[in-house]
Parts: sequence; structure tokens; C-alpha cells
Amino acid sequence: MLRTMSALDHVDLELLAALSDDHRATVVALADRLGLSRNTVQARMSRLDRAGVFLSYERAIAPRSLGFPLEALLNVKLHQGDLPRITEEIDAIPEVVQAHGLSGQVDLLVKVACRDAHHLFDVDARILAIDGVERTETHLVMGEVIPYRVAPLMQLARDAE
Repeated sequence: MLRTMSALDHVDLELLAALSDDHRATVVALADRLGLSRNTVQARMSRLDRAGVFLSYERAIAPRSLGFPLEALLNVKLHQGDLPRITEEIDAIPEVVQAHGLSGQVDLLVKVACRDAHHLFDVDARILAIDGVERTETHLVMGEVIPYRVAPLMQLARDAE
């Protein structure tokens, strides 16, 4: 969540585009690519980080490589007043790799990674056992057809400047 910045300027957008192209780029490499000083790039990176522009520095690792080839999305309906506690309890389940709060008929969308169908059944049962969870609906992930991306949004932002 963007916390303190009201807008990204063209230098910020170019820096983010360069990072999107090569997420392993060093500050020195970014400075060379953008024609900026290392200190300028470092200061901007720090400011962007403090503002919450970067979601995570955790390397994206395929759950399949860890022995969890089955991924599923669980729609979770719950008692609204218990949302903070339920979220904490769901967060404690190691097979949960991501969760989103939603509006509408479903309260949470929870992504899980499991070894097999029996393991998925167990994970679903653990979520259902949380006091305040009313029901779940499970959808198997058959494949990722559009991976997470922000490059098209960055292009729209640069075009709007």
C-alpha cells in the first residue's frame, strides 16, 4: 500500500521499469542504465521502499519445487466481527501462501499449496475448524495463464504523465 507518496514522477517510473526488467539489478547498474548518480538511485529506492511501493523482497519460489504441486484457491465466508482473529489464525497455517480480503459474497480468498488432494482436504478442514469461519469453497488452480505483472500499469502511468 502506498503510504506517504502522492504520486510517482517520471524518474521513479523509469527506475521501477528498470527494476521490472531486471529485478536483480544493483544500485550501480540501475544508476548506469538511467544516467543517474548512485546516491540518487539509492535515495529514491529508500523513499519508494518507505512508501510501500515494493510489495516484498522475498524471492518468488514455486511451491511445486518444495514438494507442493497442488495449488487451490479457497473462498472463505466468515463472521465479519472476527476477521482480524481469523486472519491471524489462517496466517499461522504454513500451506497458506497468500490471502486477500474481498467485498461481496466471499470474505477472504486464500491461496494454498498442498502435496496432494488429501493434504488439501486437511488444510481446508483446518480453516473450517477456526471459530467464526462459516464455510469454504475450493477451486483447484489448473495453471497460471497471466502471471503477476505491473509493467503494463507502469506504461499507462508513464503515458499519463
